[in-house]
Amino acid sequence: MKTPREILLAQHRAAEARLDVIRQTTLAAVTRMQPPEPAVHATLFQTLWQELFFSTRRTWTGLAMVWALIFLVNFSQRDNVNSVTGKPVHSGGPVMSLQAQQRWMNELFADRALPPEVDRPRNSAPKPRTQAAQTAAV
Repeated sequence: MKTPREILLAQHRAAEARLDVIRQTTLAAVTRMQPPEPAVHATLFQTLWQELFFSTRRTWTGLAMVWALIFLVNFSQRDNVNSVTGKPVHSGGPVMSLQAQQRWMNELFADRALPPEVDRPRNSAPKPRTQAAQTAAV
């Protein structure tokens, strides 16, 4: 008894001669006709498109998403600017807390070691020595 493989191979052997004739006529027709040369710039553009953009579209999409994220973060972090003066508008809370902190630091670092009356500089001018020597000699 023949196997299915042997049966299929026997059927294809009969068709080989006809397939060879078809292959030869097709090849002759293709070699006779010469396709027109495409424009150089069209093939260059197509090659660039396929090599640079089409093959790496996931990368370009990722870069576009990163730039969109950067733009959104930058836009959300933008200060409010007064349209008349062009200066940033701040709320009063941080300024008030900064002033309170400066007052507290001034009180903390104030010099409280000695009372102000204890060590006052003397404002009297020194007397000339020549007069002192004359009064001592007399």
